[in-house]
Amino acid sequence: MKRLAFFLLLTTTAWAQERPVHTFSIVARDQQTGELGVAVQSHWFAVGTAVPWAEAGVGAVATQSFADPSYGKLGLDLMRAGRSAPDALRGLLNADKSCEVRQVAIIDIYGNVASFTGAKNISPAGGTIAGAKSTQFSCGSAGGMLIEGKDFSTQANLMSNDRIWPAMAKAFQETKGDLAERMMTALEAAQAAGGDTRGRQSAALIVVNGKSTGRPWNDTRFNLRVDDSPEPLKELRKLMLLQRAYNHMNAGDEAVERHDNESALREYTLAEETASKAANVEPSRLSEMRYWHAVALVNMKRVDESLPIFKQVFAGANGANWRELTARLPKSSLLPDDATLIKKIQSQ
Repeated sequence: MKRLAFFLLLTTTAWAQERPVHTFSIVARDQQTGELGVAVQSHWFAVGTAVPWAEAGVGAVATQSFADPSYGKLGLDLMRAGRSAPDALRGLLNADKSCEVRQVAIIDIYGNVASFTGAKNISPAGGTIAGAKSTQFSCGSAGGMLIEGKDFSTQANLMSNDRIWPAMAKAFQETKGDLAERMMTALEAAQAAGGDTRGRQSAALIVVNGKSTGRPWNDTRFNLRVDDSPEPLKELRKLMLLQRAYNHMNAGDEAVERHDNESALREYTLAEETASKAANVEPSRLSEMRYWHAVALVNMKRVDESLPIFKQVFAGANGANWRELTARLPKSSLLPDDATLIKKIQSQ
């Protein structure tokens, strides 16, 4: 483990690819679920490709200001090798000759969190961790301020004022809901307090499970990006709601595979309800959710309840395609192999 950590620290400078991603962000852990996440907004194109990093069962990283993406990759590697988030950050800073232009926050699966704001960040710049105090950290030519604490960290640089990161912390602590909702609200609070001096352009949000299942495709709850938009947070909130809805859809599909129709029906209903809350949601998104809801009702022998839903779907955009699709489902055992029933559905 020591040899791995030493190698990673030696390679930090060689991996450096600085990008001027001045921004505000939050890294956090949900105390109840163990989920880990990062959320960010910036006046920079595709901020989601540089700032946020997260891995289930390991931790999360936000690397910004004159961002060095290797802090994300190597920070996760060090935590995976057993280093705490504060230890990993200190090691990376000590190996970085340009640390004074960095702003970085790291959190591990135990909720240990640390953030660093380099002395040469463009002001206003700083960070907040509840109940923690800043200490001067010596690295590079000018060092910066290091904060260590628990469960979350907010940080920002090149802001319109110095109220941004405290406003994020307050919103995160006071908001109810899952980790994605609480981080999203923190971003919105930052923007409401004045946000980035330059304006806004892109945003991103990642949430992963606290424990790894060994199946990365199942461990990511949210992985959303708005790369270029005049209203990135409005777009990101819509995507967050749709992702939550499709998480319910996926759970419904899995229930169908298990022939658990009651669970499928419940999940499809939740998917519709969640998606309907998203602003300007494309009607076809709701059509698909309603369609599979109706299919689940048929398989529960509740055909009469399904028919009005099929009618609504068939009357909408691409209705003819949904009607034609219905005839294909018996072959895949997704509807009963009953020609009379299929014709009844299609006649709606």
